[in-house]
Amino acid sequence: MSFEDKTVWITGASSGIGEALTYALSKRGSKLIISSRREQALERVRRQCAIPSEVEIIPLDLTETGTLPQKAEQARSAFGHIDYLFNNGGISQRSLAVDTDMEVVRKVMEVNFFGTVALTKAVLPAMKQRQSGHIVVTSSVMGKFGTRLRSAYAASKHALHGWFDCLRQEIHDDNIKVSLVCPGFIKTDVTLNALEGDGSKHNKMGEGQKKGMEPSTFAQKLLPKILREKEEIYIGGMELMGVYLKRISPRLLNAILRNSDVT
Repeated sequence: MSFEDKTVWITGASSGIGEALTYALSKRGSKLIISSRREQALERVRRQCAIPSEVEIIPLDLTETGTLPQKAEQARSAFGHIDYLFNNGGISQRSLAVDTDMEVVRKVMEVNFFGTVALTKAVLPAMKQRQSGHIVVTSSVMGKFGTRLRSAYAASKHALHGWFDCLRQEIHDDNIKVSLVCPGFIKTDVTLNALEGDGSKHNKMGEGQKKGMEPSTFAQKLLPKILREKEEIYIGGMELMGVYLKRISPRLLNAILRNSDVT
C-alpha cells in the first residue's frame, strides 16, 4: 500500500503538522487538496511541494459549517474523489476554566469538534457510495487526559474520540477507515495561537512545544501507521506515558500533573 496517486484532503495545511503532511504526501506522489483560512499561506505551501501542479487550494473556515458541503463538492471535483480526509485544522486554549469566557469555550468547540464533524459528514456520502475511504483525525494526548489551562481544548479532543469511535463502527461495512491521531508535544505554533480566557492570543511558545518533535519527523512517523490502518495512534515523547498511566492509576497521574509545568 502507498499514497501514490491517492487523493488526500488536508485541513490546517498552512502551518505545523498540516504543512508537514502536505510536503510528505507530495513527495509520495499524492494528489493533494489543502485547506485553511489563510489562502496566501496555502499558496506558499503549494509552491514548496514536490509536485505543485497536483495540489489544489480550497480556503475554508471550519466555524462556517454551512459552507462545508459546497467545499466538499469542490474538493471532489478537483480530482474526481477523495481517498483520505486529514482533519487537522484546530485551535488551542491556555487559561484557567474559571477565567475562560463561554464565547472562547464555544469557539474552541466550534473549530475543533463541530467543524471537524461537519466536514467529515460532508465527505462521507461520496465515500459510502464508492465503498472506500479513510478519515484521519488529529486529536491530542489531551483527548485521553487533561491538564490545567486546557479545559476547553481537552473537552473538544475528548468529544472527537467519542464521535469518531461511534462513526468507525457505523461505517465499517462501507470499507471506510477511521484513525484518531494523538500527538504529544510537536514543535508548532499551537501555543502561540492559543486563545486566552478573554479570546486574545496567548502569543507565548509553550515549554513543551519548544522541546517537541519536529513536524516533519511527526509526519514521517505517522504516514506508515495510516497505511497500516491503525485506529488510534500515539506519537510523541515521555508525555505519552500519561495515556497509559491514566489507565493504571488516574489518581497518581493527577498528582503528577498537579505538580508539573504544563505551560
